[in-house]
Amino acid sequence: MRAAGILLGYAADRMFGDPQRWHPVAGFGSAALALERRLYADSRARGAAYTGVLVGGAVLVGVAAERGSRPSWAHTLVTAAATWAVLGGRSLEREASAVHGLLEAGDLPGARVRLTHLVGRDTEHLDPSEVSRAVIESIAENTSDAVVAPLVWGAVAGVPGLLGYRAANTLDAMVGHHNARYENFGWASARLDDLLNLPGSRTSGLLALAADPGRAGVAWGAWRRDAAAHPSPNAGVVEAAFAGSLGIRLGGTNQYYGSRVEERAVMGGGRSPEPGDVVRANWLARRVGAGAALVAAVLGARR
Repeated sequence: MRAAGILLGYAADRMFGDPQRWHPVAGFGSAALALERRLYADSRARGAAYTGVLVGGAVLVGVAAERGSRPSWAHTLVTAAATWAVLGGRSLEREASAVHGLLEAGDLPGARVRLTHLVGRDTEHLDPSEVSRAVIESIAENTSDAVVAPLVWGAVAGVPGLLGYRAANTLDAMVGHHNARYENFGWASARLDDLLNLPGSRTSGLLALAADPGRAGVAWGAWRRDAAAHPSPNAGVVEAAFAGSLGIRLGGTNQYYGSRVEERAVMGGGRSPEPGDVVRANWLARRVGAGAALVAAVLGARR
């Protein structure tokens, strides 16, 4: 039941992408904003309570959904619906392809604007190579966060795992930032997301190696050499594996709004990215996602 539901949900994401209206993750985000307004304080304890209430609530909803979904076909459909709701692979690919299309058409200003749908950095002065790098880094990280990790948690813990993981990942995107407002309040959300993404990021890295056996040695070398220098314990693994597999170089200077500049460690030892590499990165992400769905189905069938 679990394996069939995961595969059906993955297929729905590949066919349809995210719902344009009434997306349950957007509804969760609205609830999280409302609770933040009531609970916020510049305090790790308040932030931990905020995270616990929201993630715990999502897990309890998942438990209730699983226990209430009998007979077996209903359980399969509930798992499929939850899987579809938490995955974001198809929408990620569409956004990356849209930026690539603008680059290929010579519309660099349009590509910079569209890139803001994928990244939080300042895109106003990026050249085509830097835009391509930002897109590929987003493809790599979000393939892990929005495809592989939820599939892993769905296989291990069913609907509660799917919903709990997506709740934690959404809160990290909302409050897990290094700034004056969220440095303390968002600490628990950021650390929980790091913890929950550990298995997904390593699975993503291994699947990236398996996706192109001819480049597996180079990708493994980039992972071992470069991943630990990334500020994220998870994004570094996936970005390094993607960089090695694609034969390009990721990382470097990122400028964010408010004049904050980060010097990110270089991932991979290849050339600078080009617009055509976005297409190759999407191809790699599709193979990684498909591999993750199969792995999740095998694990889910044993439970």
